[in-house]
Amino acid sequence: MATRRRVLGAGLSAAGVGLTTASLLPALRARNASAVPAASAADAAVQLFAAPMPLTPVLAPVSTDGGTDTYEMTMRTGNVGILPGLQTELRTFNGQFPGPTIKARRNRPVVIRQRNELTVDTSVHLHGAEVPQSEDGSPMDTIAPGTERLYTYPNKQAHASLWYHDHAHHVESENVYRGLHGSYLLTDDEEEALPLPKGEYDVLIAIRDARFDTATGALVYQMSDRARTTLLVNGAPYPYFEVAARSYRLRFANHSNQRFVELRLADDGDMVQIASDGGLLPRPHTTKSLYLTSGERADVVVDFSRYPVGTQLVLKNTGFGAVEDVSQVMRFDVVRTAEDDSSVPDVLRTLPPLPEPTAERTVVLRMDEDGRPDPKAYIDEKLYDPTRVDARIRAGASEIWTVTNANTKAPHNFHMHLVQFRILQRDGAAPGPEEAGLKDTVRLLPGETVRLQATFDTYQGEYVYHCHMLDHSAMGMMATMKIG
Repeated sequence: MATRRRVLGAGLSAAGVGLTTASLLPALRARNASAVPAASAADAAVQLFAAPMPLTPVLAPVSTDGGTDTYEMTMRTGNVGILPGLQTELRTFNGQFPGPTIKARRNRPVVIRQRNELTVDTSVHLHGAEVPQSEDGSPMDTIAPGTERLYTYPNKQAHASLWYHDHAHHVESENVYRGLHGSYLLTDDEEEALPLPKGEYDVLIAIRDARFDTATGALVYQMSDRARTTLLVNGAPYPYFEVAARSYRLRFANHSNQRFVELRLADDGDMVQIASDGGLLPRPHTTKSLYLTSGERADVVVDFSRYPVGTQLVLKNTGFGAVEDVSQVMRFDVVRTAEDDSSVPDVLRTLPPLPEPTAERTVVLRMDEDGRPDPKAYIDEKLYDPTRVDARIRAGASEIWTVTNANTKAPHNFHMHLVQFRILQRDGAAPGPEEAGLKDTVRLLPGETVRLQATFDTYQGEYVYHCHMLDHSAMGMMATMKIG
């Protein structure tokens, strides 16, 4: 059976080329590099496709009184078996990795009591959600160790595959990397009325990367580390997933701090993309590959009935010249037949026409890539300052933002809190069908420019926008907008 050797602790070696692009900043060294363990003589082999893919548990509410679902979570240290025979210490929600999935419904509020039993500050952000400022989990609105707070999510927006993660500034990158992330699936009548695959055939697949000290199982954290070359799927390295010979809805989410992936079936078979960050696309899009930057989500339907029972089909990562370490993600094993009354309609939803824009503004993303030992990252040449408002927006406005990646080597992506936006252009051309829906995170490769339109007609207050390569936002690539 295939195995994959893990030589970890090698610093910024050639093994990390597949992180984002082959030219990604060999100069972005971590400030704590001396604390990273060297490659172990007891380096272990991670066996490909040796363990089943876990299904992330769905959290049950502690109360459903008054039309509100109330949950309790505790952020605490937990030991989880990821590598064979070893325990890895993680920062977890309820001791689980990834955190438990919450299933919510439009117009039914969710309240979550979050208690912090870690030794670091935390702030829980529901990524992609329309929420009041007080519930956004902003970078400076933190939960101190030993304290707790309530988050209330109104769930007034349409269906979407959202996710939650830590956002405490300067530690958000490490907190998320060490395990503080989970999924939040919001549905509504419009989505449920469609004949898409449902129940056990609607499967969440959260992908991220990691770097381990394979002698001890410890998770190694280093800023801008390109040696995170173990891919995890729902918390397990390179698992297999047994499927029936029928259609499945696969909800892919990229929970990595930095890694971009391009997912492709090994036989180059078709996938039908039906959703992006903000829910269903207007129309399905048949594709050979699915491109996700850190923080992005996309749902596809794969028809496994075209494969005979006994087929073993690898899901590959072909993004950015991915090296061998990260070129395979998981394997689908077709093990049985099953009836299938699902289908993908020609029209999935109707998005309202965009309003006339009321203003335009530009945003420039840039980070130091000249080899300096302590690189910084900027929006409009400014480091994040929580006391500064960078963009003042009238309540109800609909604005066009032109966002540019000014770097020549480093990729970025761009995430706005509070709003789902529409992409108008990419480098002057119309966006592809995969970007035709609602988005909250968009990729920006070196030199790229994206024009997007966002409408600020829900809540008022201060919210951030930033690169969602969390190492970059922790380095300063974040800014504040004030609506009202």
